Amino acid sequence: MLKTGSKKYRKSLAHYEVAKQLLPNQTQTLSKGPGQFVPGEMPLFNKRAKGCYVWDVDGNKYLDFIGARWPIILGYAYPSVDRAIKRQLKDGITFPQPHPLEVEVAELLTEVIPSAEMVRFAKNGSDATSGAVRIARAFTGREIILQCGYHGAQDWFLITTARNAGVPRCLKEIIHSFNYNDLPSLEALFKRFKGKVAAVIMEPMYAKEPKDNFLQKAKDLAHKEGALLIFDEIITGFRWSIGGAQKYFGVTPDLSCFGKAMSNGMPLSAIVGRRDVMQGTEHIFLSMTYGGECLSLAAAKATITELRKPAVLAHIWKMGGLVKKGVQALINKHGLIDVVECIGVPPTPVMTFKNARGESESALKTLFQKYLFDQHIMYAGYFNMTYSHTRKDVETALTAVDRAFGSLSKDLEAKSVGKKMSHPPEPVFKHAN
Repeated sequence: MLKTGSKKYRKSLAHYEVAKQLLPNQTQTLSKGPGQFVPGEMPLFNKRAKGCYVWDVDGNKYLDFIGARWPIILGYAYPSVDRAIKRQLKDGITFPQPHPLEVEVAELLTEVIPSAEMVRFAKNGSDATSGAVRIARAFTGREIILQCGYHGAQDWFLITTARNAGVPRCLKEIIHSFNYNDLPSLEALFKRFKGKVAAVIMEPMYAKEPKDNFLQKAKDLAHKEGALLIFDEIITGFRWSIGGAQKYFGVTPDLSCFGKAMSNGMPLSAIVGRRDVMQGTEHIFLSMTYGGECLSLAAAKATITELRKPAVLAHIWKMGGLVKKGVQALINKHGLIDVVECIGVPPTPVMTFKNARGESESALKTLFQKYLFDQHIMYAGYFNMTYSHTRKDVETALTAVDRAFGSLSKDLEAKSVGKKMSHPPEPVFKHAN
């Protein structure tokens, strides 16, 4: 195992020791926590961020490609978004009654998202997906949900994962999983639960693109069986296109969930959908104290206004395309095609490592990550592209990737990957067997 305790991360390690006494998992977001990085070999706590750069608590500066786990799409501390937040702060954060911003941002969403005829706001992705599932059950009068992908931290989804401690076992009877790009697996569940399925909820895409018109076929099947189709666009929304993956692929679901990039880092999510579905379930309870919190709504209005400028997403796609093409070329250069590949769409190229040459996928991924952090590149398995990334930033990143692949190739030849990374971080989620 690599030695820990580097002076480079002295303050990070000090915060880590204190956090272990105060914070379970030492974080509020598992994918951001120390469990996903290597203490002593990577930073654990951040201090500030600007544009596409992040500074850790030790003062080390990094070119960032994590983007706070996808909320950052324009860049950290983006001027027009920050100005909107400051303006609203002078008037107030939350009020006894609704604020006009709720209407204004809802109008924006209905203009850019194909499935949006009505809107409900929430604070995070879990709120939105759980609300959409509740709406679908109320609208159809059915209980069973068929799911594919990742949908947050609520019981209804967690029961399908290995992180299901404290979740009622009875939920296994009404939540069932199918495989992406595998229509027969979805058909089998509809056959098994004939007339009982309320909705199909799925991420329209993460790393692998839909094949053979999978999304449209899933929609057609759901409607044929009297169920609704819900797209979880928490990650894809405002990134694949201004209207999300549904606009990019041309498949409009009945309900959709948006968040993350919608407000460039401020806590806001939304459930949007068909008018008859949304209006027909006004009697169900979807309410939260901070659903109409105005700083986040102001940020969303400013973010969406910026993203509607054609040059913004075009730039993000262009820079991401250069990264994806460049990384794959470097994989070929170093003879690592059996070890790793770069897939996904340009706004978020994803690197998928494999169990190869006697080494585990997790050890290979983490050692590569360590080599990038050594070169002040903040990376966690993918490249979250923002409007603040420039061609120079892309060139810097590709130079670092080239060196990291060179080091990894030498480790593979020396069969030292496992020795250097004997206890790599475990993934946050594994699906339950």
